[in-house]
Amino acid sequence: MESKTKRTLVKSAPELWELADEEDRMEIWMGELVGSSRPIAIQVTDRDPERVLAWRCAAPGAHARIAIELADSGFGTAVKITAQHSRIDPAAAIAALEELLDELGSPERRPFAPA
Repeated sequence: MESKTKRTLVKSAPELWELADEEDRMEIWMGELVGSSRPIAIQVTDRDPERVLAWRCAAPGAHARIAIELADSGFGTAVKITAQHSRIDPAAAIAALEELLDELGSPERRPFAPA
């Protein structure tokens, strides 16, 4: 099954990239997508800095995948997330993707350490 969500966030593509391109975070998001309370090992399948980041579940036979696309959009960045998964309840998958967007857009989530 495929689920999609999209939102414009008031952060730059470099800020969002720094937040998204962390393997530990991607493993947590994969766990949330498949309904696990634990992180799931992933394999990055596409990485085009500040534009596209995609990863899949690393377990043999697993078919879950998440792709994040970033594009400039006025005063922010349009973020499109597409996920392939086998969740029975598509609303649960959309909720996981919306939580991912909430985390990326959160003002408390700043990618750069203060000098």
